[in-house]
Amino acid sequence: MRKRILSRLALVGVLALTAAGCSTGGDDPEAGGDGGNGGGGGGETITVGFAQTGSESGWRSANTESMKEAFSADNGFELIFNAADNDPAAQIAAVRSFINQGVDAIVIAPIVEDGWDDVLQEAQDADIPVILEDRTVTASEDLYATWVGLDFKLEGQKAGEWAAENFTEPTKMVVLEGTTGSAPANDRAEGFDAAIEGTPIEKIDSQTGDFTRDGGKSVMEGFLQKYGADGIDLVYAHNDDMGLGAIEAIEAAGAVPGEDIKIITIDAVRDGMQALVDGKINYIVECNPLLGEKAAELVKAVLAGEEVEKRTIVEDQAFDQAAAEEALPDRKY
Repeated sequence: MRKRILSRLALVGVLALTAAGCSTGGDDPEAGGDGGNGGGGGGETITVGFAQTGSESGWRSANTESMKEAFSADNGFELIFNAADNDPAAQIAAVRSFINQGVDAIVIAPIVEDGWDDVLQEAQDADIPVILEDRTVTASEDLYATWVGLDFKLEGQKAGEWAAENFTEPTKMVVLEGTTGSAPANDRAEGFDAAIEGTPIEKIDSQTGDFTRDGGKSVMEGFLQKYGADGIDLVYAHNDDMGLGAIEAIEAAGAVPGEDIKIITIDAVRDGMQALVDGKINYIVECNPLLGEKAAELVKAVLAGEEVEKRTIVEDQAFDQAAAEEALPDRKY
């Protein structure tokens, strides 16, 4: 199908050259050609397989909706969607299924960084370009066309810089990690740890909550049983949902989140921002989930044979209580 799309693009180019001087306006419904690939312009539909991680958080749900909207029939796409429920083996199996179906392109939000070399090679051998979305992989960059997402290390760094600035006395910190082996968990930990190096902030414990609210609550309950509310000053959660779970555990233990135990999170989804406005979270670094439009643009560019940047980073913001209160009414996710 991809070769048919490229052939049609070439034919449209030839017709455009031979028709120089003809109207390019829209008055004649037959004057506009087939519109090239995608974009809802009447051209051949682009079939895309999208391998999502799952539905583990509010951020992920917003990301999925953004992708489905961008890869819609109105925009010239047929989307084959798969959510792997955070099972790396199931996600790789989904990508192999896309290859067997002969899709035009594959978009992957990798659950973990490792283990992608073989299936990415299979996609390349099948002449199916792969675009990574949100998360990254450790496989060779030659095996995928491009990546669009966020700078997870910088997100962790911003969170750590705020902590370093605001916690100048000895501080006991626990960490709610994202999915073990995932790019955001690895990078957000690295960025934060580098930013607090040399400060009086001591990481006394760290455990994965798998980016879920229930996971964050369960892990925080364990921390509170082990150290007591008086033995924890700060929680650093790799995403809002785990931070929201931690709030539930802290309140159940009779302590006040945001006061007795301060909380820093990453994502800035609506529920997290509301908790920040309410004073239950103290600082949030954004991770923008609305990547669909840019991912769709990159798919079209790659299939058209255009050169694209290997990495496209979407900028993030950061919010304290006042900034969150101002931003929340117009928040799209």
